[in-house]
Amino acid sequence: MTSPLVLLLGEVLLNKQREKVDVSSLAGEGRVIGLYFAAHWCAPCREYTPILSNFYNSFNSEHGQGGGKRLEVVFVSSDKTEQHCDEHFMQHMPWLLLPFSERHVKNKLCKRFKVTGIPTLVLINSVSAQLITNNGRLQMLDDLKGEHFPWYPKPFNEVVAGKLLKQGDEVQAEKELKGKIVGIYFSAHWCPPCKAFTRVLTDMYRRLQASKTEFEFIFCSTDRTKDAFESYYSNMPWLALPYSDPRCSELSKMFAISGIPSLVLLDETGKVITLEGRAMTAQDPEGLDFPWYPTPLLELDDTATTAINEEACLILFAGVEGDDDVIEAKELLLPIAREYTEKAEASGKDCSLRFFIGGDEEMVDNLREFLRIDEDSLPLLLILDIPEQRMFRCQERDITREVVRDFIEKYLANQLKYETLEGL
Repeated sequence: MTSPLVLLLGEVLLNKQREKVDVSSLAGEGRVIGLYFAAHWCAPCREYTPILSNFYNSFNSEHGQGGGKRLEVVFVSSDKTEQHCDEHFMQHMPWLLLPFSERHVKNKLCKRFKVTGIPTLVLINSVSAQLITNNGRLQMLDDLKGEHFPWYPKPFNEVVAGKLLKQGDEVQAEKELKGKIVGIYFSAHWCPPCKAFTRVLTDMYRRLQASKTEFEFIFCSTDRTKDAFESYYSNMPWLALPYSDPRCSELSKMFAISGIPSLVLLDETGKVITLEGRAMTAQDPEGLDFPWYPTPLLELDDTATTAINEEACLILFAGVEGDDDVIEAKELLLPIAREYTEKAEASGKDCSLRFFIGGDEEMVDNLREFLRIDEDSLPLLLILDIPEQRMFRCQERDITREVVRDFIEKYLANQLKYETLEGL
């Protein structure tokens, strides 16, 4: 039976002598695989690679089991050419290489682990190939001795436990947050977009307080001084972590926050509802649909950016007759989206596709321009897979539910022809 690691990476990798290494030989109890996404042209990668190399050598020297390695790293190149990939690997890396020719494997890895930038270090279990953390780079930089390796993620309730601020008083997180939906608000006084968004968020918060929804927000500050933090927080009606509290950094890493303002919504168990709280608030400032639980079918707008970039998405671009075409498209696609989503949930897996309607939003126009879709082609059904750089077009112009189901089933069975996005 083929091991999960081989299914993920393929049969062989290459070492520095250009010799083939069986992927199956890397699996073992207590061993961890690091997938290192990088490229020679990337300045942050060139800065981080020597740090990772030192960690790799020293950690395995100290913690290697029976002369073996507890950590094995695989370079997954984002270089433009095989020559650049090989030169970068041979000169700077003491580990293994995913052959440059295996671009489809590289794209599959980016998609599975939601890699959207480099350098990125993803750690996986060598036996099950299951994710440990996709934030290995920052975790390692905070723990260069590897004392907490391999940095298994802690539950939210464990990370946030302890003292919080509440309008000048100190309260305990467990008591204040128990049984509530929680919003984590990453923001700072020095950030103009943050100050503008804080006003909108404050209005919504106060409006929601009048409802029966059990919720609370926590301010995670990246302010540069305590005075700035206190001045900024004095205008906020919710909870806050104290200034320079290390939990802010830990939460930022937990949710891969790359910019502010950001608002993350969690359910009562600490499970993520949405990472797109800022966009959701902008779209729904009254909070009518708060806390914005995912729905099987969404409209293609600014809230869809993360999904479009990280997942395979089925998109039905409606016709050009306005709202009537959009309504008709929703009625057609919603039962199918619900069917596939519920089937995936019942099996305990994520759905293989996200479902969207393309109406008259600005994002739809931008995406159609990028994909070179003109109005004469509408309505159009397609599957867009940016992580794997592929687009699958349905050739049927009369789009019915039977057509959609057949299109999806052929996609899942790898029976559809595709266009590469690089060729557009």
